[in-house]
Amino acid sequence: MFRFLTRKLAYGFAILIGINLLTFVLFFKVNTPDDMARMQLGGKRVTADAIEKWKAERGYDRPLFFNEQEQGLAKLSNTLFLDSSLRMFVFDFGRADSGRDIASEIVRRAGPSIALALPSFVVGLGISIVLALGLAFFRATYLDFWGTVLCVVFMSISSLFFIVMGQFMFSRVLQLMPVSGFAPGMDAWRFLVLPIAVGIFSRLGGEVRFNRTLFMEEIGKDYVRTARSKGLSESRVLLVHVLRNALIPILTASVAVIPLLFMGSLITESFFAIPGLGSYLIEAIAGQDFAIVRAMVFIGSFLYILGLILTDISYTLADPRIRLQ
Repeated sequence: MFRFLTRKLAYGFAILIGINLLTFVLFFKVNTPDDMARMQLGGKRVTADAIEKWKAERGYDRPLFFNEQEQGLAKLSNTLFLDSSLRMFVFDFGRADSGRDIASEIVRRAGPSIALALPSFVVGLGISIVLALGLAFFRATYLDFWGTVLCVVFMSISSLFFIVMGQFMFSRVLQLMPVSGFAPGMDAWRFLVLPIAVGIFSRLGGEVRFNRTLFMEEIGKDYVRTARSKGLSESRVLLVHVLRNALIPILTASVAVIPLLFMGSLITESFFAIPGLGSYLIEAIAGQDFAIVRAMVFIGSFLYILGLILTDISYTLADPRIRLQ
C-alpha cells in the first residue's frame, strides 16, 4: 500500500507540474501581461506608463522563465513562473487582478458550493442505484421498458430546462421557495432545496441508465447463476452479489463528480445566484481575471488527481480480492 501511494503521489505531482506549466504558457505567453493590462485598463488607448504600473503592482513585470539581471539561482527563482508556481503547491494563490486575496475568497465560497454539491451527489447516487436495481429486478417487463424510455427522455433534456421549470413552478407559481439567492446559517436550506433537486433530476436519467447497464451485465455472469442454483432469492442475489461486483465501475464513474463537490456547479450557481466557487469562476472569466482562473484550474486538477487515488483505494473496500501493490 505504501509503495502504491508513493507512486501515485509522484505521478500526481508530475501531472500537476505539467498542468501548471501549460496554464502558465497559455495565460502569460500566448496572452501576455501587456494584453491583460490593456483588457483591465480599458482597451488600446491605455498609455505605456499605465500598463507598466499595472504590471508592477501585480508582479507581472518580472521575466517569465529566466531573469538575466540576477545572479546564481536568483536567475530562476526571481521569475514570474517559479514564484507563482511554487506558491500554488502550498495553496498560496496570491491576489487577484482586482486586488483581493484569492485563497481567502476560495475558503469563503467553498461552503456554499459543498452545501449544494454534496447532497446532490450523495442523494443522487443513492437514488440512481436504487432505481437501477429496481429496473434490473423487473427486467424484461413493461416497468423496465418504460423506465428505460424515461431515462432516455431525461438524458435528452438540458439541465437549463430543469432550472427554468423549477424556478417557474416552485418559486413563481407555487411560491414555496426563493427564486435565487443565498443566506448563511440555518436559513440556507430554503435556498438550497430547489438547486439540489434540480441537480439530482438533471443527472438522474444518465446515471440510472448507466447503473442499470452495469447490473444487467453482472446478472448474466456465471457466479449469479451459481448463486441462484444455491437457492438464494433474486433480491439477495442483486443486493449482495450483483451490487457488490458492480461497485467498482460505479466508483470509477463517480470520480469525475468529486471536484464538483468543491468547485461547485457553474450553471446552477449562476442561475440561482449562489456565492460559491462555480459563480466565482464565472465572474473571473467574465472579468478576465486570469489569476483567479489559473488558481481554479490548479485546484480542479489537484482534486481530480486526489479523487483518482481515493478511488483506487476504495476498490479494496468494494472488492477485497483487489490488492494494491
